[in-house]
Amino acid sequence: MSGAVENSGPSSGTAEQGIIDLCRKHSEGLSEAVLDKELSGFDISAKAAAINSLLQQQRLQIFKSPDGSLVYKEIKVEDAAKFKGLGPQEMLVYQLIKQTGNKGMWTKDMKFQSNLQQPQITKILKTLEGRNLVKSVRSVTGGNKKVYMLYELEPSRELTGGAWYTEQKFDSEFIEALREACSQFIHKQGDVTLGDVVEFIHSRGFVKVDLREEDVLSVINSLVYDGRIDSVDDEDDVEHFRPAMLKIPRQSAFTSIPCGVCPVFAQCRPDGPISPAKCIYFDKWLDF
Repeated sequence: MSGAVENSGPSSGTAEQGIIDLCRKHSEGLSEAVLDKELSGFDISAKAAAINSLLQQQRLQIFKSPDGSLVYKEIKVEDAAKFKGLGPQEMLVYQLIKQTGNKGMWTKDMKFQSNLQQPQITKILKTLEGRNLVKSVRSVTGGNKKVYMLYELEPSRELTGGAWYTEQKFDSEFIEALREACSQFIHKQGDVTLGDVVEFIHSRGFVKVDLREEDVLSVINSLVYDGRIDSVDDEDDVEHFRPAMLKIPRQSAFTSIPCGVCPVFAQCRPDGPISPAKCIYFDKWLDF
């Protein structure tokens, strides 16, 4: 086999370099099948010894592919220092967490994918957290369960609840303040686009969180549903917002229903962090 990295004897040192060379050739990940094929000149014990040696030196990472097989990647020299002293099990858990990105990973999934017992997982996580390699984040949308991700990552909006949560609590006061600010701006300007409102909010600097256009649009739409703002499709094919031409009577029972003006209505569900059972607006509405 002309393409294989061959050797006349089971030298684990030479096998180590062969594995590193293959990892560099297959930067997306070196599968066990390719490793066995390319290093067919080495017996199983020599390849196993080489892999274990590279793991101990923190020069090799192990991943699990979707079909459950192992995939290997080289650890760059500049990254090796932070992994110094970690064993294969610690590296395995680290790689499993890394694969989940900013969505994080539950310990239950770590246990299942690593085949390690819970006490081992707990000890490994304590080590990784102590080195600032991973961190724990509570998932607002996952029943406040704790998930783990790489230390340097920002949690996804699915975990934190996005702009409408402060310290993992639904911030109704912030939403109401934002509604009033948007309403006043639109009434003052007379005719604005979504981009105008977004620019106004960012230019004032009174919002410290990362508000996306869809967040601002949900607030404006709540004002539209409340009858305070009109949405108009203008000749430029861009949606414009203007003060409402016809005022909806405030005493209307329909318009006073909280759901009709709630900016997070789409996220509301019976078993979720935002639900009718937990809605403070319902409490106020029913207490008339």
